[in-house]
Amino acid sequence: MRLYGSSLPFISALLSLTAASPVLESRDLNSYVATERAIALQGVKDNIGPDGKKVPGAGAGYVVASPSRVDPPYFYTWTRDSALTMKMIVDEFIFGKTELQSYIEDYIHAQAVLQTVANPSGTFLPAGLGLGEPKYQVDGSRFNGAWGRPQRDGPALRAIALITYSNYLIKNGQSKKAKEIIWPIISNDLSYVGQYWNSTGFDLWEEVQGSSFFTVQNQHRALAEGAQLAKSLRVTCTGCDQAPEVLCFLQSFWNGKYIVSNINVNNGRTGLDGNSILGPIAVFDIDAYCDSPTFQPCNSKSLANFKALIDTFRAAYTINAGIPKNKGVAVGRYTEDTYQGGHPWYLITTAAAEFLYDAVAQWKARHVLYVDSTSLSFFQDLYPDVTIRQYNSGNANSPFAKIMDAVTAYADSFVAIAQKYTPADGALAEQFNRDTGVPLSAADLTWSYAAFVSMAERRAGQFPPSWGSRQITPSPATCAGTSTPGLYIPATAAGAPNVTTSCQINIVFNVNATTYFGENIYVVGSSPDLGSWDLGNAIPLGAGGYSDQRPLWSVSTYLTAGVAVEYQYVREENCGQSPVYESVNRTLVVPACGSAMVTREDAWVGPVGSSGGC
Repeated sequence: MRLYGSSLPFISALLSLTAASPVLESRDLNSYVATERAIALQGVKDNIGPDGKKVPGAGAGYVVASPSRVDPPYFYTWTRDSALTMKMIVDEFIFGKTELQSYIEDYIHAQAVLQTVANPSGTFLPAGLGLGEPKYQVDGSRFNGAWGRPQRDGPALRAIALITYSNYLIKNGQSKKAKEIIWPIISNDLSYVGQYWNSTGFDLWEEVQGSSFFTVQNQHRALAEGAQLAKSLRVTCTGCDQAPEVLCFLQSFWNGKYIVSNINVNNGRTGLDGNSILGPIAVFDIDAYCDSPTFQPCNSKSLANFKALIDTFRAAYTINAGIPKNKGVAVGRYTEDTYQGGHPWYLITTAAAEFLYDAVAQWKARHVLYVDSTSLSFFQDLYPDVTIRQYNSGNANSPFAKIMDAVTAYADSFVAIAQKYTPADGALAEQFNRDTGVPLSAADLTWSYAAFVSMAERRAGQFPPSWGSRQITPSPATCAGTSTPGLYIPATAAGAPNVTTSCQINIVFNVNATTYFGENIYVVGSSPDLGSWDLGNAIPLGAGGYSDQRPLWSVSTYLTAGVAVEYQYVREENCGQSPVYESVNRTLVVPACGSAMVTREDAWVGPVGSSGGC
């Protein structure tokens, strides 16, 4: 999940468990899902401030990724994980769990404030750059460590969660609250999406800097759904005009056989990645047509990709050995994964089941299934008599009904895998061992719990309201890399501070600095924008462009116009060693207000660091 975590697995007390829990495995699947759903929802609540019993010190409305503080350290609040979790909570609230509303209200206030927190990705004003920051301390303060940033899925996912809640409020006579309190938060996020969707960023696994299928898919939904909400509230949506272009770009991820989950990057992978399952279930619409260009679960391309991805894991993990092709397996991020040893994940395994439940629901809602040459191989594993043709709904003995039963059974078999490797107390970690099935990595992962609940919803026939995928504006015939400048205003009605800014100029700091793995580069300087010489508030640079040919560290930030600043680069060493400073102070005169972006091209001067060997 996290690029910068330790490589040692977290097993602790779990070592005493057998690979498969005899308690949970002995239950029938229905009983397991019902019991685990309640455990998972409580697991989520235990990880949300201020009253979550496993996350003391977390602020109200902040969703903590995991109570794990070391190996790996997940005791932070991630914008993406929080938004996905809150979308589940909103859905559960709409399904009747009214006691969850206080969590939603706390989240609204927390996110309004969080939008304005200056961080290493940038500031809220003037250009919204800070909205691309992936994670914060659990009290909502900035996290200043080196990280894969920016990550551009968070604003889209937060907007989706809040749009879903706003639509509920509108239907229940609370349009004023949706418009005055929640829309300003949504508007900032949609502005960010409309302005930066065509810029690269890090993927949801925080490892690949490029263009991510999961991110783009959710960006399109956010803009399309946001436009519909804006119309209902009679407000303007800045950035929503970009939805057709985002949809056009989304088609670029299909290579004719499967979805290449990250493009505009050359990392040596196949591109088959669990992000291509998580995306379709995040944009699932029960009313969608299966040929929708939004890549719904029932779409032929999505199904072909599902088979291609799942088949890669059949041979990747020892615990999957011997499982036939019509049965589910343990699923991880991607087969080339090495993080924490490269194991299957609970949340992706249950996501595979949710994907299939979604697809069945969509076919049943349309009363028809079209099998074409693209999706044929997916169905052949499950229903050998299938052919390329149209299947209309019929009685229980009809081919349509038999295919639905086969796909549903296939979905259940993925849940059975999760059941097999869930410990007796129902706790869900991040991963489980590829050879033994023992849980490992971060314990009590909030996303694992949230993913289980949403899967259980779909299995029970509970589907979120349509987000209007039938009403989307079609993509243009030719894609264009456009953007719309954002409009960023603090959501003060929801509790955000009324932050202001003087005129600022975009400054890019590039420095060639050869580093060892685990060493990081910061820029610190005399102005408050550069930390006022306090390394704790310095700006970390990113190594996304680092190569053997050019050891580039870079960051794009904003500095106050018309001032002269001194700055220098600093090496953050591993193993608790002292930082290493350059031997020179550099100077920069920031141009006057209205000037163009300035790029500083520097090379490290002075002593270098060395690994502490820890």
